[in-house]
Amino acid sequence: MKIILASNSPRRKELLQQVGIDFEVQAANVEEVTDKTKPDEVVVDLSLLKAKAIADKNPGRVVLAADTVVAYDGKILGKPKDEKDAFLMLSRLSGNTHQVYTGVAIVDETGNINTFAECTEVVMYENSPELIKKYIATGEPMDKAGAYGIQGKGAVLVKEIKGDYNNVVGLPLAKVYRSL
Repeated sequence: MKIILASNSPRRKELLQQVGIDFEVQAANVEEVTDKTKPDEVVVDLSLLKAKAIADKNPGRVVLAADTVVAYDGKILGKPKDEKDAFLMLSRLSGNTHQVYTGVAIVDETGNINTFAECTEVVMYENSPELIKKYIATGEPMDKAGAYGIQGKGAVLVKEIKGDYNNVVGLPLAKVYRSL
């Protein structure tokens, strides 16, 4: 059965294709608003919002939705507003450990809902202002939570991870596969 991915994320599409999951994309164009404040609760709440929006339009279908955030010192770092914001984020993360949370919501054919959050710790190298500026100049950080992409040029900023690499990319693939 072909599932519905409630996301336009190219990274999530690539991950599902990597393991041979048959899916189609229906982006959930919903206002991403939650009253939650803890990163793990925020991502679960937002992924559930997306999954329900698509499931309501597609009864009897399996829907998968996800939401990923970067958190440092308990605060969520979204996508940078501009290059200055990206520089501030990456400078803050430099030499420190932060968390990447992905919330997943799966609505099955009968309407049952399964949600979970995955957390991966990411340790950044002590990155010089020059290296950070050079990375920002690539344009890559501008559409990414926390202002970096571990699967791209941002890989040179990362010293190590503790947990699921694919979670940092945007989907805890093994756990999603087993849940489906």
